[in-house]
Amino acid sequence: MLAASLLFATWCASPGAHAAGHFDVDDAGTLDPGQCQYETWWGRTGVEPVTGFHFGPACRVGPVELGLNFDRTSVAGVHSVTGGPQLKWNFYGPAADAPLSAAVSMSAVFDLKRGGRAGGQFVVPLTWRPLESLQLHANLGADWASGTGARTSRAGAAAEWALNDTVSFIAERNRASNVWTSRIGGRFSLTPLISVDVSASRTGPRHVRGFVIGLNHEFTWK
Repeated sequence: MLAASLLFATWCASPGAHAAGHFDVDDAGTLDPGQCQYETWWGRTGVEPVTGFHFGPACRVGPVELGLNFDRTSVAGVHSVTGGPQLKWNFYGPAADAPLSAAVSMSAVFDLKRGGRAGGQFVVPLTWRPLESLQLHANLGADWASGTGARTSRAGAAAEWALNDTVSFIAERNRASNVWTSRIGGRFSLTPLISVDVSASRTGPRHVRGFVIGLNHEFTWK
């Protein structure tokens, strides 16, 4: 039960929506002007198990990307429903093909069932493109747990390699809520604006296994 509780806390500490879909390490990119997207995913991890469902719409508004995150997480019959806003601003290298780009991402998360103190997240994502087919991402920031407001540091790195126009391989290592997670997966583009993500992960010193599948859909709002 201890491992499940730890995974539950780790999952809830993350507001969830990233430009990288369900992957823990975010990239520095934002939506183009006039574009919106929604990301949704379902995941399961641990023996208990911990299950989670996420839905997150976002739109580009002026120079920033504004979004909302909604998550439902359950473990051992205990359910959590959280939600809140997110803002992301690419302040360096906004062009899609820029060799180096940087952004800031800020979000708040509220426990919609139990109330209490709001949590949140602040992250600085960096992306370096050494090759046209390869992107390297790094994150540094902090999480504030909803309810208690306890702060923990966040850090991670990821590599994203485009095998062709429709398939990308992603591998990452991320630390959140004082727990390390290793994740590998892929992104499969069904159309230029719709993609499916799948990944497998191992978390903590016990190498607890997890699996996530997600759907990403980008569209024009004006």
